[in-house]
Amino acid sequence: MNEQRMQILEMVAENKLTVDEADRLIAALDDTPTQNQATPESKPKRPKYLRVLVDSRDDGEQTHVNVRIPIQLIRAGVKLASIIPPKALDQANIELQRSGMPIDLTRLKPEDIDELIDHLGDMTVEVEDHENKVHVFCE
Repeated sequence: MNEQRMQILEMVAENKLTVDEADRLIAALDDTPTQNQATPESKPKRPKYLRVLVDSRDDGEQTHVNVRIPIQLIRAGVKLASIIPPKALDQANIELQRSGMPIDLTRLKPEDIDELIDHLGDMTVEVEDHENKVHVFCE
C-alpha cells in the first residue's frame, strides 16, 4: 500500500475524514495517470462501479446509504440469466410485470452488456428535495 493511501486511512481512523471522503480521495489517486499509462484523452475510461448515494432526513432521523456495485457483478448477472431455463425466465418476467418493472429477461444478452455499460458511464441521476438527496452515477 502506498504512502498516500496510508495517510488517507490514518485520517479516517482519526475521524478527520469520512469514509465517503476517503473513498473519493482514493478513487482520485487511482485516476492519476503514471508515466507508463496512456493519457485520458487517448481512451475513454470505462466505469467500474455503479454508485447509489442517499441522504434522507425523515422524522428527524438521518439515514445515509452508500452502495457501490461492481460493474462486473452486472456482467455476471446477465451471463447467469442466459443459463436460466426459459420457463423460469417467463415466470420471472410475469413477477417483474406485477411489481411494476416491465423488464424482459429473455431479451438480455451477454454480448449486449458492454454497450450498456459504455452508456452507463455517461449516466448521472440526481434527485433532491428539502428532506432527501439521491445521487446515482458510475465511476
